[in-house]
Amino acid sequence: MEANEANGNDIVHPEVRAHVNSLVSALGGASTEDDGRYKLGDDALEVLRDIKKWIRFYDEKTNRMDVARCLAEANIVGSDLLQILALWTENETNNKFRARIALACLEVMVPLTWPIEKDPETMTVNHHRHIPVLQLAQLGYKRAIINFDGASILHTAVRLALPSLALPIGDRAPRDQGIIKLVLFFLRNMAMIAPQPGVKYEGDESQISRSATIDAFSYQDIFIALLTIASNMGEDFRTEDVIIMETIYHLVKRVDSQKLFLNDKELSRAKANELTAMLSKEKAMLRAHNKNAPTRHNRFGTMIWVKRDDGKMATVTGQEALLNPALRESKMDESKTFRPPRRSRKDDMEPKDLGPKPSLNARANEQLRSFVEDFLDSGFNPLFQHVRKSIDREAPHVMGYHKAQFFYLVAWFLEAERMRRKSKKGRKPTSSAEDVGSFNLVAGVLNQEMFITLNRSLDRAYNDKDWQELTTIMRCFTQTLLTVQEMTESGNEEDEEIADNILSRLFYEETVHDAVTNIVRTYKDQGFEYLDACTELVHNYLRILEAYSKQNLDLQVRSRKRSRGKKKSAQAVEGEGEANRDEGDDSGNDEAEAERTSRERKFDFKRFANRFIPQGVVDTFVKFTRYYRDLDDAQLKRAHRYFYRIAFKQEMSVMLFRVDIIHLFYSMIKGQEPLDKNSSMFKEWEELTKQIIKKCVRKIEERPALITELLFSKINSTAHYLEFGYEKQTISSNPKPGAELDFRRGMEREQQIAIAVGVLLDKSQSDHLEWLKKQLTDCESERRSWEAVDQAQAAMQGAEGAESSGETQEPAAASTFTVRPDSDLRRTAMFKNSHLRLLMKLVGMERLAPSLDETPESVWVIPGELRADVLQDSLDLIKKAEFSPPTFEDGELAADQLKRKTAPCKRAAFDDDDDDMSGLIDDGEALFPAGKLESRKPDYEKTKGTRRRRRRSDAEEPTDEQLDEKARARRQKELEKLRKIKSEMYVHASDDETDDERDRAFFENEQRRQKAKDATFGLSSTPVLDTGKSAWEKILDGDSDDDQLVSTQQDKEAAGGKAKGEPKKSRKRKSKVELASSDDENESEAPSSRRRAKKSRPSKTVAENSDEEDAASSQTMDRDEVGDRGDGMDTDDTPLSSSPHLATSKDPEAQFTANKQTGDVVALDDDDDDDDDDDDDDGLPVAVPPRARARVRAGFIVDSSDEE
Repeated sequence: MEANEANGNDIVHPEVRAHVNSLVSALGGASTEDDGRYKLGDDALEVLRDIKKWIRFYDEKTNRMDVARCLAEANIVGSDLLQILALWTENETNNKFRARIALACLEVMVPLTWPIEKDPETMTVNHHRHIPVLQLAQLGYKRAIINFDGASILHTAVRLALPSLALPIGDRAPRDQGIIKLVLFFLRNMAMIAPQPGVKYEGDESQISRSATIDAFSYQDIFIALLTIASNMGEDFRTEDVIIMETIYHLVKRVDSQKLFLNDKELSRAKANELTAMLSKEKAMLRAHNKNAPTRHNRFGTMIWVKRDDGKMATVTGQEALLNPALRESKMDESKTFRPPRRSRKDDMEPKDLGPKPSLNARANEQLRSFVEDFLDSGFNPLFQHVRKSIDREAPHVMGYHKAQFFYLVAWFLEAERMRRKSKKGRKPTSSAEDVGSFNLVAGVLNQEMFITLNRSLDRAYNDKDWQELTTIMRCFTQTLLTVQEMTESGNEEDEEIADNILSRLFYEETVHDAVTNIVRTYKDQGFEYLDACTELVHNYLRILEAYSKQNLDLQVRSRKRSRGKKKSAQAVEGEGEANRDEGDDSGNDEAEAERTSRERKFDFKRFANRFIPQGVVDTFVKFTRYYRDLDDAQLKRAHRYFYRIAFKQEMSVMLFRVDIIHLFYSMIKGQEPLDKNSSMFKEWEELTKQIIKKCVRKIEERPALITELLFSKINSTAHYLEFGYEKQTISSNPKPGAELDFRRGMEREQQIAIAVGVLLDKSQSDHLEWLKKQLTDCESERRSWEAVDQAQAAMQGAEGAESSGETQEPAAASTFTVRPDSDLRRTAMFKNSHLRLLMKLVGMERLAPSLDETPESVWVIPGELRADVLQDSLDLIKKAEFSPPTFEDGELAADQLKRKTAPCKRAAFDDDDDDMSGLIDDGEALFPAGKLESRKPDYEKTKGTRRRRRRSDAEEPTDEQLDEKARARRQKELEKLRKIKSEMYVHASDDETDDERDRAFFENEQRRQKAKDATFGLSSTPVLDTGKSAWEKILDGDSDDDQLVSTQQDKEAAGGKAKGEPKKSRKRKSKVELASSDDENESEAPSSRRRAKKSRPSKTVAENSDEEDAASSQTMDRDEVGDRGDGMDTDDTPLSSSPHLATSKDPEAQFTANKQTGDVVALDDDDDDDDDDDDDDGLPVAVPPRARARVRAGFIVDSSDEE
């Protein structure tokens, strides 16, 4: 050591080395008195604790490895720690001192065997010096531990944790939890330590191989301990789940599960077949190599010149060019190959993180198979369900790499379960308890929660570009599909139903379809393991989905698309089952409020399979096929099925018509290193290559343009044209024109044109100005010519014709000038460029059909009304603005003077987002016309308003806001009335029913009511004569006369009506005038009666306003109005004139004030005002008691409470 210090080669500080060595020497040693047995030192426990402190506070705190290096050089594990653990025999299990010493030894061994991580960001020069030595030291630790003859070290470590394991989870102290984790970490480290790919181990690798580890775990009962903890996970153990999973992962990774469940004969046969395949592959390689094998003459150099077709000479070196033209051309091609800059990228096919495949001996194979079967039977579901929950909740004890290990183990054990079922198919089950055909043993990873975790992890790994984790997730997804497919073929009805449910859930989400497509399409250089995983996933996914879609023709998938906000409620109306949606905004804001919504649609497998046609997916499988010399039959079959699907099932063989792809297929069959002819896939690949080349030749004969396309990849449109001979028809959505612009401040036309020109100049779009000036110049010259011809024609007519006519003739308008874009870019600018559109409108251009929706093909014209002088003025303003662009203060640009014109908010024709019926009424119009008379607009309103202004002339006038608020309130009140109108006045459920007895009873009842009504109005005499027309029909036909009025008056007096003479007579005559006014041209009534009738009817009904020319409709509405004035008669048959309020009201205005809440007002006649002819008093309203309004339908009064 002194020599090393003198030379400066000691990389550990001398004081640190001295302290560590002194502690190791004080720990104990071999006793000369006790036959060489190990004897502890006096302070062995404290020494072990000091060593632990040195490791923790010096190495870990300072990020150094000096103490570990010193302990490795002192061989503390093999010389001291294992000897101390061997002293604690099973007979001394209750010896607490020995147990404490063993625990202290384990606390030192765990950090010494902890896996070394190489983090480039934290590694220092000290790490690079120590890591190679410590890796070799850990291999020595593992060899010493699992091959120690004095005691079973692993079993001793488990005995150390048994007292803590026996306690219930609620009674365990933190120290007990620490002991359990310490022992499990020690077992994990022993399973994890393996020779590094770049480290050469000097000892016997069989002592530290996977077989030796499995044998040690089985012999020392470690497998039983792992199964016990795994089967009780979630009940007695919680945070130990990932440690158990990691230990199992390092035991089974890269183990071929297919060979694991083979018996001795099958295993020997499989190994023999594997050896035969390797020998045949080697023979083929030697055969290809011997063609160019070196001879005794090749020590001389060779250089030849090759004359090409164009007469140029090419230089080729090497004797290979002399053998045959094919090799010569190949040599030339190699010299012309483009070699991009080299990148430090691997080309090996082996995944570096998993290591090489282990070679297990027969004993280790049997022991591992027994453990895997027991684990599947008892511990698989509890362990992996608990681990999944820990991953989902992101538990603090879960590390980043645990997720990849979880998916890898799930895939591995699912495949192992399928292989176990396959191996036991020919065997008869001994009992029903041993039957594993129910798939219940792996049900913990086939539930919906697992699929959610799988899909979320798949999407996250793809977005984060974590290719290693994504590879394991794809493997897990593939094995899940294969397991479910095997369930569908199991023959068990319950398993088949569960499998159908699982497949429907897997294929329901379209996001899963998108993820699978994107993964295989975006492959670049993620390595062969990733390439193998993604192609395997696509192959099985397409195959299983195709079979499932054929069996379930009504397969639905949930897709996500952009949907307008108001479509939500439309889906609710149609019964989509989604309630409590947010209310949508106006249709004008639908684009701004668009969101991603989900909807179901029927699945179309052909449409989905077309997503695997693009060139990116084809390139992925081509890269996979380039490894054809290293692929097995299953992988070759996978690539063959994809190319067959593209070329023949989907009829898109043109995607394979590329020079490198054709050359690859040819090389696989006829090349220098073809496929082995003894392979089971050789014939299929040969036939596929033959058919593809044949189709390529035929397609070239049909479309010679394909010769050029052979050099390039094909986009979808090109591939469709080459395959079918015509372009694919696509339906594009209607584009929208550029936004309308307006000026921020009011300006003159000259300033507006200058600003528009300035914006185009600022955006370097002067070419638009040149085109616009040319259009204006052409139109101006055409208008000049038109005006000249017009003037000449006017001069030829002469002055005499003009004088005789006596009027000046306006010149005829010129024809419209069509604005023609000079290119497609100009046409697009006319549609999308808002600033160019603004300038076009300023100079007078307009669209030919402004009422239609604008499209890029819309025609712009210059109208004929624009004279040549106006066009010349616009042209001069543009030129002036070009020569002298406008300038603005504060550094503003011309574009700052413009703003977007606010688009008018268009109201949707039908929008059921609102809960009420407000959407059915627009601008005061109801969905249905009124089924009854509208409220009479009394005559007093105008007078009353005037009088109120007179009384309050000194008060301040209401503001505009108050007036608007009052108007809004009135409109709202009217809308509320209109909302109550139902369509029942037109359609009723009973209209479709026919019942003769009910109809007869109905009409008899109506006839009695009609007689009472006629008697009330005095329109019929008693008895009623059967003349074919009723009295009411005669009145409607205009057949009534004065005699009828007299008889009616007598009938009313006889009925007990309390008439008052003249007022009652005048009202009857007024009613007659009203009825006759809308009928024939009967104008025999007195003018005063007509004037009174007009005053009492200031407004018309809705029916009269809508159809005034229909005489029958007018008569019906007049009759309704008469009935409206006498509503009380169909309840007590009391005449309207019998009410004392009509004759005894002395203060009509006071009476109206008292009853204005009813809204029922009647204007008095002139005769009721004691011959007072004052116009101001003619229309005074007199309030009447509230009364029910009669409802009239087809001339009959029908009782109804709907309108009350």
